[in-house]
Amino acid sequence: MESMKKIERLLPDEIERRSFEIISEELEQRKIVLPAREEMITKRVIHTSADFDYAQTMMYSENAVEIAKKLFLEGADIVTDTNMALSGINKKALEKLGGRAYCFMADEDVAELARQQKTTRAAVCMEKARNMEKPVVFAIGNAPTALVRIYEMMQESSWRPAFVIGVPVGFVNVEAAKELILESSVPYIINRGRKGGSNVAAAICNALLYELTRNAADTGKNFTSDTVRQE
Repeated sequence: MESMKKIERLLPDEIERRSFEIISEELEQRKIVLPAREEMITKRVIHTSADFDYAQTMMYSENAVEIAKKLFLEGADIVTDTNMALSGINKKALEKLGGRAYCFMADEDVAELARQQKTTRAAVCMEKARNMEKPVVFAIGNAPTALVRIYEMMQESSWRPAFVIGVPVGFVNVEAAKELILESSVPYIINRGRKGGSNVAAAICNALLYELTRNAADTGKNFTSDTVRQE
């Protein structure tokens, strides 16, 4: 068959490398130049979604990448709004940096409180995460109500999230919820518009973690804040 002639015989590691080569080639063809600091994150989102729209819609607050990396180097945890995102995050890489990943959506106390408050479990999960002792990187890929609750909690008190990855997907309140975070003073990585998803949230987390752990492994450096400053 003619289609078989187009099949590339590659090993798993080679497939990822070739995928990123194709992404770079197509970005060049589209005359899109990504900012150096954000390049590998946006490329990994494109890699996981096969959607080049992300090259235009990914939004980063000032020094977002450096801030997120510093948080991970200092052992920050991740809280997601879906078990799918949780399963997609490379927990071994995160644990090397002293952090852990959590999703509270299936917790009985979360379900009960959501019933009492007549709200979503995702919103209650954000309330539960607010009380964690360590800094938290919120990775939201599904529920706009999670972003809305984060914003509301900021309005209600002096509490501020350490970092927000906000890429919920869908139609109801998705764009408005993202805009709330974009208008806030918290550091963020947001995808503007309706697109996103748990896989995208996990991809963003992994892009940051891989840059830290792979760079340190390649250079033999320890995981410290100097890793960010020297990049």
